[in-house]
Amino acid sequence: MLTIEQAIAAFGVDVDEHLDRQAEIPVLSGLQFQGDVAVVPVTRQPVRTPIPVSGVPVVRGQAQANTHLLVADGKAFFTPDRSSGTLVLGVLTVEEGATAYLAHPEHAFTGIAPGTYELRRQREQADQVRLVAD
Repeated sequence: MLTIEQAIAAFGVDVDEHLDRQAEIPVLSGLQFQGDVAVVPVTRQPVRTPIPVSGVPVVRGQAQANTHLLVADGKAFFTPDRSSGTLVLGVLTVEEGATAYLAHPEHAFTGIAPGTYELRRQREQADQVRLVAD
């Protein structure tokens, strides 16, 4: 397992100062959330578009700050969902022996184990249905 400090060095994404850089990043295969992004295990065809070394922004923050960036250690693939009106951001496939991470300055890193997942936006209902703000 990587520590936050090791992930910062490996992927170049810094996190807020108050986060413990010696904390280990758990790698999970079940449902997980990072702010307004959900990682949902699915049974579907794996995708084959490689995640580049620089990562893939799955949700961009305002003025490029607070972006949820998908990065990988090993073979991992992501295909964005370009459908309008859907909460699905895309499909992620992580091969055996690899780990994907969602990186975010305020939330640090979320480790994603081998498998296939949908990355989704969250929504909430107050006076009206709206996307969850991170």
